[in-house]
Amino acid sequence: MADRRFADRRDAGRQLAALLTEPDRAAAVPLGPGALVLGLPRGGVLVAAEVAAALGAELDVVAVRKLGLPGRPELAMGALAAVGDAVESVRSEAVLAHHAVDDDAAAEVRRAELAELRRRQEAYRGDRPPPRLAGRTVVLVDDGLATGSTVRAALAAVRRAGPAAVVVAVPVGSPDACAALDADEVVCALTPSPFGAVGRYYDDFGQTTDDEVRAALARAPA
Repeated sequence: MADRRFADRRDAGRQLAALLTEPDRAAAVPLGPGALVLGLPRGGVLVAAEVAAALGAELDVVAVRKLGLPGRPELAMGALAAVGDAVESVRSEAVLAHHAVDDDAAAEVRRAELAELRRRQEAYRGDRPPPRLAGRTVVLVDDGLATGSTVRAALAAVRRAGPAAVVVAVPVGSPDACAALDADEVVCALTPSPFGAVGRYYDDFGQTTDDEVRAALARAPA
């Protein structure tokens, strides 16, 4: 298809890294080896690994989970994110304005997704302490931005730790979602309109496994 731009997530990461390392980026947050690159599991970590390699920066993960609407789990009513023990949540007001959600059903979704979030933290990080964010430039990376719920939750979790600046970087995102992010800088390599689904802009958008995430983290600069 003519609108495809990326062979796979690693290719997307290399193209994104090229934008982030351009010497004449306008009004840019300075990036370099002192930055911390945080990938959103699962697929965002493969993109983030390429960005971290290009910057010579540390790579880690910020655990996130979409809160799917009861009965329609593909539709996000919000999201959770955590750095260490602290959990932040955001709501998708545009979705909740059109869908009534029972409090008990919403609470059950949150319990299930929080359990999966904690499982992923353990799977990817083991007993390593959370990364140090205070006073650092943090680059949040995902493989694409549709509604923006998970990235907004990740932003909230990272902001709570007191970084010097936060850059959100994605290979592809909807124009509205990219524009709505409250980050110091937002880099979206591709912002097509109309948007469609993230996978539309990849030749290979297969599911990323836990083993692939662990392997990417193991190869990254520390």
